[in-house]
Amino acid sequence: MNIIQIILVVIVAFLAGMEGILDEFHFHQPIIACTLIGLVTGNLTACLILGGSLQLLALGWANIGAAVAPDAALASVAAAIILVLGGQGQAGVSSAIAIAVPLAVAGLLLTIIVRTLATGLVHLMDAAAKEGNTRRVDLLHIIGIIMQGLRIAIPAALILAIGAGPVRELLQAMPDWLTDGLAVGGGMVVAVGFAMVINMMATREVWPFFALGFVIATVSSITLIGLGAIGLALAFIYIALSKKGGGSGNGGNGNIGDPIGDIIDDY
Repeated sequence: MNIIQIILVVIVAFLAGMEGILDEFHFHQPIIACTLIGLVTGNLTACLILGGSLQLLALGWANIGAAVAPDAALASVAAAIILVLGGQGQAGVSSAIAIAVPLAVAGLLLTIIVRTLATGLVHLMDAAAKEGNTRRVDLLHIIGIIMQGLRIAIPAALILAIGAGPVRELLQAMPDWLTDGLAVGGGMVVAVGFAMVINMMATREVWPFFALGFVIATVSSITLIGLGAIGLALAFIYIALSKKGGGSGNGGNGNIGDPIGDIIDDY
């Protein structure tokens, strides 16, 4: 790659890192990040296939409670760069995907570091707010977002500098005890995150839907699109039945058979 392409790739990586927090233009999504890197490097077809494949994996990655999902931005950017540097085209997509998954897990460490540093920025913002210094608060916000961008841009620049070969060898050299430990720890954190969310949303009105969704999700033949369609249908059914419900045992707030509406009104 020439210098212009390298600069453009780093810019895409920087935007992907920021969008991991801003979540406005979705540059951190694999289908977009990989496509942009393929566009600026002249490997659009291969990177588009890579982005689509990684997007299917990233559909199940979400921050739930205290559980932080694998870093989709770092996985997509790093995998796309390695695919381009490997020069194999579409034949190297499978290898890039295999490298992307451990990179996504390793990216959790960078996320923790940046968020820990951002905690210090929050205290500085509090101090500036007490002084009425709004310009400093805005500046600290910008610094925090820049830190998120550098979280992806710096590893991308390092991969461009050292090449794909050493990175692949480093990942393969990771001992089993380390990778197994990351897997166990990640599974435990995810379980805690789900428990926190369930604890927050546990009401008599929601539990039946949770139980039904849990059972349906065990059917392996149902895809994510199918589960989404079932959830949407249940939502419409619930709204229709709520409007048709009657009686006076709904809190007396004027809602007709809508217990969730009563809860919101009472709140």
